[in-house]
Amino acid sequence: MKSYDVFLIDADSTLFDFELAEATAFKTVFEACGFKYSKKILSRYSAINDSLWKKFETGGIKVDEIKTHRFIQLFNEIGIEYNVNDFNSKYVDELAKGAFLIEGAKETCEKITSADKKIYIVTNGLTHVQRTRLSNSLIKEYITECFISELIGYQKPDVRYFEYVLYQIPPVSRDKILMVGDSLTADIAGGNNANIDTCWFNEKGAKNQTTIKPTYEITKLNQLQQFLKQKIH
Repeated sequence: MKSYDVFLIDADSTLFDFELAEATAFKTVFEACGFKYSKKILSRYSAINDSLWKKFETGGIKVDEIKTHRFIQLFNEIGIEYNVNDFNSKYVDELAKGAFLIEGAKETCEKITSADKKIYIVTNGLTHVQRTRLSNSLIKEYITECFISELIGYQKPDVRYFEYVLYQIPPVSRDKILMVGDSLTADIAGGNNANIDTCWFNEKGAKNQTTIKPTYEITKLNQLQQFLKQKIH
């Protein structure tokens, strides 16, 4: 098995449990604003939000537009009225508190760094959310730097995002870099665009229904430990 010196790892749904953070934040804010919460409403919000972020990956919408469009669409569908800017501000603040980790994240990050390897977070998420959550997390000491698309001006899978990241980190051969993430369209496609090896974190064992091909596929984060040492034959 090939070994790597640098791990570029996605944040949401790879290191951090985004589903739990999203559900907790949405329920908290929705009820605090005086509305009756239900899992059905959360599910619809999540679907709307996901579709907008997918659109963002292809440059079809800007981050600032996502912040309000998702709630405009949801509120219109379920028939409620509320200032979307205010709701988004409250929601983002709550979301930033959700530093819940995916199973094995802390142990895996510890193993990688103890092997004298580097971890960089590469994310399309919101700056306030990612910075706050990371600073409050149990993995902050293992992360060398966090690269956020909102600050860079390009987003995964745009090769310019990855070129920026690779320019910022200490020089390393691309064949010693591994991109790890749960999104085929953002993480794996982006890594492929940048000509670096990729590892699809497929925690739920989903079927790959795209033409995007990862170099590796794992279902547990601790499986990344196999890439720390070169096996001797």
